[in-house]
Parts: sequence; C-alpha cells; structure tokens
Amino acid sequence: MSAILSADDLNDFISPGVACIKPVETLPQVKQENIDNPYEVTTEDNLPTQNLPAAQISLTDCLACSGCVTSAEAVLVSLQSHSEVLHALDSYPSVIPRSLQSTINGGLPDGAGGDDGKLFVASVSPQVRASLAATYGVTESEAGYMIEQLFSGSQGIRMGGQHGNGFTWVLDTNVARQACLVLGADEVANSITRPKQVDSPIEDGAATMQPKKPVMTSACPGWICYVEKTHPHIVSYLSRLKSPQALLGILLKTTLSRMLKISPEKIWHVAVMPCFDKKLEASREELTDVFWKHEEEAKQGVRDVDCVITTREVLMLADARGIRFADLPRRPLDESERIPFPDKQLDRFLFPRIQRDRRKPLSNPDSASGSSGGYLYHILQTYKAAHPGSDIIIERGRNADKIDYTLVRGGEVIIRAARYYGFRNIQNLVRSLKPAGKLLKGRKAVQLKDYAYVEVMACPGGCTNGGAQIKSTEVADINGTANGDMVKNGPAEQKEWQGRVDEAYFSAESSGDEAMAESDTATRGDQIVGDDPEDRINGISISYVRSMLDHWSALTGIDLQKLAYTSYRKVESDVGKSKLGDTERVVELAGRIGGG
Repeated sequence: MSAILSADDLNDFISPGVACIKPVETLPQVKQENIDNPYEVTTEDNLPTQNLPAAQISLTDCLACSGCVTSAEAVLVSLQSHSEVLHALDSYPSVIPRSLQSTINGGLPDGAGGDDGKLFVASVSPQVRASLAATYGVTESEAGYMIEQLFSGSQGIRMGGQHGNGFTWVLDTNVARQACLVLGADEVANSITRPKQVDSPIEDGAATMQPKKPVMTSACPGWICYVEKTHPHIVSYLSRLKSPQALLGILLKTTLSRMLKISPEKIWHVAVMPCFDKKLEASREELTDVFWKHEEEAKQGVRDVDCVITTREVLMLADARGIRFADLPRRPLDESERIPFPDKQLDRFLFPRIQRDRRKPLSNPDSASGSSGGYLYHILQTYKAAHPGSDIIIERGRNADKIDYTLVRGGEVIIRAARYYGFRNIQNLVRSLKPAGKLLKGRKAVQLKDYAYVEVMACPGGCTNGGAQIKSTEVADINGTANGDMVKNGPAEQKEWQGRVDEAYFSAESSGDEAMAESDTATRGDQIVGDDPEDRINGISISYVRSMLDHWSALTGIDLQKLAYTSYRKVESDVGKSKLGDTERVVELAGRIGGG
C-alpha cells in the first residue's frame, strides 16, 4: 500500500498525508535583526513573535509538488472560481467577431466587436445538470436550460457587471464524450492487436506511445495525479486520450482562433464540472497551445480551458449577480438569441438539431454504462457488435464499485474489462499491477494483463458523486426550506440522495438514436452525407463522429494525434533528498548522456 494512503485513515478520497512541501526558497524570507553580541543566546520563550505572510500555493505548485496526493477538496486554491469568472466578464468587453455580427438580431451590445475583448464560451457536464435537477426537483433538461439562461440569457449574468457580458455559446460536453468513446474503443483495439512495444522510461508517458494492456481510463484527473505522483510505473497503462473537458476545450480554441483569425488568448472558455480535480486538469501544461500550435507560430501557453467552476459555484455565480437560480426560465433560449458556430458542420455537431428544435438535449448513457461517461460500456458494446451471439457476463465484487465484465461466445472469452470506483478499490488495482499481482475470481486467479480495459474513477459511485456536487445536507439551505434542525447525513441518507442524482442523470429524456439522427443529414459543404445505421453502437454513429474528427483536423490544419491525445509525466519526489549544486547537476547530467 502507498506510504501516503493507509487503511487506517482511508476514506475513499485522497487526502494529504504529509505537510505541503512547497520549496522553502519560494517562501517569504525572514529579515535578520541586527545583533550586537554574536555570542548572545536567546531562549525560545524570549523570541519575538513574527507574523509572516501566508504562503500562496497555486495550482501549478500543487501539480509540480510531489509531497502529497490530494483530492482538491483538501487543497485550498485561489484561482478558478466563480469570482474568476466574474472578474473576466467585468475586465473585458465581449468580442462578437465581424463574421458573426450579421447573424445577430436586434443589434450588438455596447462594446461588442472590439479588438480588446474576449469571446466567452462555456461547456457544461451532464453530471452537473443531474445534481441541480435533483436539488430543484426539475428534469435534467430543465436544469440544463436554467444554466444556459444564467450564462447567456437576458435574465442571467448579463444583467450586471461593467460590460453586461454573457457567454456567446453554452455547450454540452456530451458531444465531446461521444468522440472520446469512439477513439477510446479504437485505442483498446490497437492495444490488443499491435505488437508489444519496448518499455522506455523516457517515453512511457508520451502521447504517441500506445498504452499497455489493460488500458486504463484517463478522464479522471484525481486518478491521473495519483498515478503520476505515487505509482509512476502505471503511467504506461494510461489511455492517452483526452477527457471530454480537454477535448472540447482544444476544439473551441483551435477552431475559433483559426476561423475567426483571432488569438486563442481572446477565447475565454469556462467548464462547469462535478469535480474539484478538473481545475487541476485544466492547469496542466500539456493542455495549452504550446502543444498544438505549429512550430512557426508564437506559443503563449494559453490554456485550452481557462477556468473550471463546480456545481456549487454555479449557484455562487448566480448569487453574486443577485439572481435566484430557481427563478430562471426552464426553457431554452429563443432562436433569435442564438449565434451559429462559424463552421456549419461543427455547428451541427456541437448543437444537434434535436436541441435547436427546442425539444431535448443530447442523451446521457443508460444505467448499465455507469455514471462516468460510459467508456467501459461502449467498448464492450463495440466488441459485442463485432461478435454476434456473444453475451456479457457481469460479476460484482465485494462492493458496488468493483465490477468485472467478460464478453463470451460459447466457451470462448473475447474480452475482459473491469470497473474500479473509489480509492479502496483502486488500492487493490494498484497492487495487482505489481509483479505477480493477481485478481482472485472464485478459485481461479486471473492476471490483470488478461483484461483489455479498466474504467477507473476516484469517487465512489462515479462522477455523479463528485466532490464538488451538491450534498444532501445542503439542499434545504439552497431551497430555503431549512428549519434549523440538523440534517442527517448517514450512509442511508447519502445513498438515497445519490440515487436521486443518478436517476436524474440516467433519465435524460432523449434517446441516443434520436439524438444522433442528426448524423443522417451531416453535410460536407452542400453535399448530404448519410451514415450506415448499422454502424451505430450504443446510439452513436461511428462514421459520423469519425467524419467530424477528420473535418476538425482538416479545418485547423492540425493532426488529430495532437488534438485528441495527451501525455503524462512521472513525478519523482525530492522529499528527504539533498539539493544538488550546479557542479553536481552537470556531473549527473553528463553521466546520464555518457559524458565525462
């Protein structure tokens, strides 16, 4: 077991196990007082009291430090909050590019179209909508419309602030999730069919490296941070695929900057997520323009996602503008208020007609796929479709968050996969990846290398139970129904509340087939491109998603490898190690490269 996590204090979330070790040279220096007698000794009780300024720890510090592994519930961060969103809205006028101005009815707001402003865009996770839906007793669709009204509507945040700004577009991360599912299934297939690569300590985390089998989910930043800092040998198993948040972020920055001929810095993208750790993900250097711009272009280190706020911070954002979230309209924006995305094909993909026709948003996965995007379920369905007559055998572990899946046809095992949610189960997973590690299934031990895919999430119950979601104890205060009595928060109450959030998530009212019907009328220029209905898996048209990914790559002139995949780093702890001087560093470096 990790030295940082022990069975005694394990609570299914990562918590700091040691004091923060931000390098002391970055802390405020203490000025030495003049001492008349250098041999004078001052006892401890006579030392003067010193009020030192608090050390500021940024997200970058947190990612670079290897002294603790933490869920961001336990880390105080000053950036990426609802206050940062308000600051950005109040600091810059909203940019409405000239190429889009003609599509706006009723004229432009004051200051719009200027060269010194920003184009504000938001993306919203379905788990956030589910949490708000359960809190306010509305449907998931209605919760999504309330968020859209807050961010873009005339009764939302536009009512206040210096510039009266709102967000030009509010997107559903489900569109990026569909692309992640298709690419994820391809990655697993490649890991099974391609010959084993030679291990390279230097390139284990590179975006171009094919992950080892079993491929492990990369969408959970808490899990990624944990692996990089405490179990770097697992890096070679991580999926190189970006999360839906990151994929949508780079899609917006690359497409809008290229098509509107503006700097990525002028596009300000906020993502609304159920998890604090998504703030850490957005801060990764790998998710900036440094990694996707061409060599001849100036690289500024502009993030693909500028800010992440959480479910609770959505309500704080409304409160800060004097808006009662419950009173927001539960209907979509009027069509006259909508600005089409600059590219017609991407507009159709990002805002499916089913949503523009004011019926329902894109669907969430069904209950069999879990509450974290359905990666494992889609892979199983992909292989099931390729092997007619096969069946999925489900074996539950000691708890509901550990499940094994085996796809069989006759007596033949086609593929094995597993789900591990929560750090109690993750600890067992980590042990099994050590030499001779085995998973016990009945009387027979199964090597983890026999599995093709493992879906790993840090939170018990998955992403609908993210650390930044609204808790059962907060609902009464939010709705104004609290009577002063202490609200019970035992296991039964938590389970009942989580069931309500999951019900909202799984009961999104549109079916996958209906939502993806848009693909039947996908266009390349003026040409209608239909897709083969038989290539739909889990309601997703594989050919349509692939065509959109190819179109995005061609439109931006950037290879899909750079757009959709990322890299990881093995963080080595400096705790307890002596600092090397310049001479020692040169000798060490020379030794590594064979110099003298």
